[in-house]
Amino acid sequence: MAEGLLGRKRGMTQIFSDKGQIVPVTVLEVGPCFVTQIHTPDKSGYTAIQLGFEETRRLNKPERGHLKNLPALKHLREVRTTQVDKYKVGQKLNASIFAVGERVDVVGTSKGKGTAGPVKKYHFHGGPKTHGQSDRTRRPGSSSATTTPGRVLKGTRRAGQMGNVRVTASNLDVVQVDPERNLVTVRGAVPGAKNGLIFVQKARKQPKAKK
Repeated sequence: MAEGLLGRKRGMTQIFSDKGQIVPVTVLEVGPCFVTQIHTPDKSGYTAIQLGFEETRRLNKPERGHLKNLPALKHLREVRTTQVDKYKVGQKLNASIFAVGERVDVVGTSKGKGTAGPVKKYHFHGGPKTHGQSDRTRRPGSSSATTTPGRVLKGTRRAGQMGNVRVTASNLDVVQVDPERNLVTVRGAVPGAKNGLIFVQKARKQPKAKK
């Protein structure tokens, strides 16, 4: 069984649990995805399948050749699996690979927020508003010493680009699965904007069982 599927984040809402509690959830549209390539140890040196998602009309000749006898798919992604013998090129996968109650990881691209200062980006405290420091409220303060090391060390948190990076939300509970509409509902928030491209996979770091 495939370890994950490509999809789109459709937005957040809330549902009521069996106990009447409000549960914040995110609705994900995953698949349908097509198996576009199969990698085997003899051919590629590893085992994996390549999945294609979201049909499009704009493909160049190399892409059309790669997807011969398949729909014109916009997004391709490899998924590692040890059970490649269960798949064949052209096979269609949908949300039915997920089940209610299991945990998944959702990979997406966080919202880009442009250039941000350290107070916004790293939650710096900022300077005091008294004793002549009224213009230092959102400044980072000193970044190094005048003696050793006498320079700004690599990796020091400074102002810069914020967001627009790959983020993984781990161990989210699957609350609902609707294979007919390719919808998976998970508890909590996932990275990215509404309608953003996401990848949903079986959780890699399962929590330890309670003794």
